[in-house]
Amino acid sequence: MIFCTVGTTDFDPLVRAVDDLAPSLGEPILFQIGEGAYEPKHGEWFRLRPSITDLLAQASLVIAHGGFGTVIEALTLGARLVGVPNPDRYDRHQEQILRRFAADGYLLACFDLVDLPQAIRHARVMPFRRYEPPETTLHLDIKAFLAGRSR
Repeated sequence: MIFCTVGTTDFDPLVRAVDDLAPSLGEPILFQIGEGAYEPKHGEWFRLRPSITDLLAQASLVIAHGGFGTVIEALTLGARLVGVPNPDRYDRHQEQILRRFAADGYLLACFDLVDLPQAIRHARVMPFRRYEPPETTLHLDIKAFLAGRSR
């Protein structure tokens, strides 16, 4: 199963592009369309649910917006990910997120929906790096601050 997710807002151009490609992809597509107006015709879909972790883990390929939470969750689960930035998001931060993770070999970024068929073909065989979340020390900074000293 290919899972296409756009997060909690909307990204109708991505949903429509994947829906148009669905008959040629050779496996079922499941869409999470958020607040979008476009309803896919070539796969099952839903708007939102409390968690998509199980779907990210089961998918042979994930096609997703470039939201940080979605990207991190998909990569942590080892998903093969094609990330497409939503140009309607504030300050185009999704593009920056996807460029960084793509440069490090964790995912394939697609910056133009015209290139999506090629991106999907490439992502199916591309050797991605396994993502390991970095160690965090924020809790130590908070503890030090609360104790009245800085690290």
